[in-house]
Amino acid sequence: MKEHLPAWTHEWLQYGAPALKILLTLLVAWLLRLIARRLLRRVGEHYTLPPEMVMGARRVFTFVVYFTVLLVVLQIIGVQASVLWTAFTGFAAVGAVAFFAAWSVLSNIFCTLLIFTTRPFRLHDYIEVLENGEKPGLKGRVIDVNLIYTTLQENSGGHEGTVLQIPNNMFFQRTVRRWRDPSQAPGGIQGDG
Repeated sequence: MKEHLPAWTHEWLQYGAPALKILLTLLVAWLLRLIARRLLRRVGEHYTLPPEMVMGARRVFTFVVYFTVLLVVLQIIGVQASVLWTAFTGFAAVGAVAFFAAWSVLSNIFCTLLIFTTRPFRLHDYIEVLENGEKPGLKGRVIDVNLIYTTLQENSGGHEGTVLQIPNNMFFQRTVRRWRDPSQAPGGIQGDG
């Protein structure tokens, strides 16, 4: 075919074939994703699956398709598989180190989600975080729950008006005693009205 084309096009042919392969790869990926979305929607309707599950499956499938397209395109361009594998393992190692370095923060964020879903206590409840069954623990009224800490306002023991910030993962490592009505709380937890 090269012989039938003008001489000025010969130089461009070396770029045209890979570009055509990349376009075909993208087209196949787009069609595959479209078919999968429709198939997942129909399966979800037929088996009455929760929409969250169907959406999650769509996202996972889309990620797999796009990641595969990226690998295929890099292969077409001429990147060797050993280079890709080296880059991937390097990034995975750095990600693992970063994950373990931030484990405490990630643990608190995950525990915040658990606090919001399992509801061991709510805002304005009076709680006590016990060290063990014998000693009194940290107690006060819950005034804030954020991604890292739960803030308790102390109202007894000579610490009136002070606040405690307790890491959220502590609520899953210790026993928590809860009173919704401050008048029922022993040990002098006083309500503010």
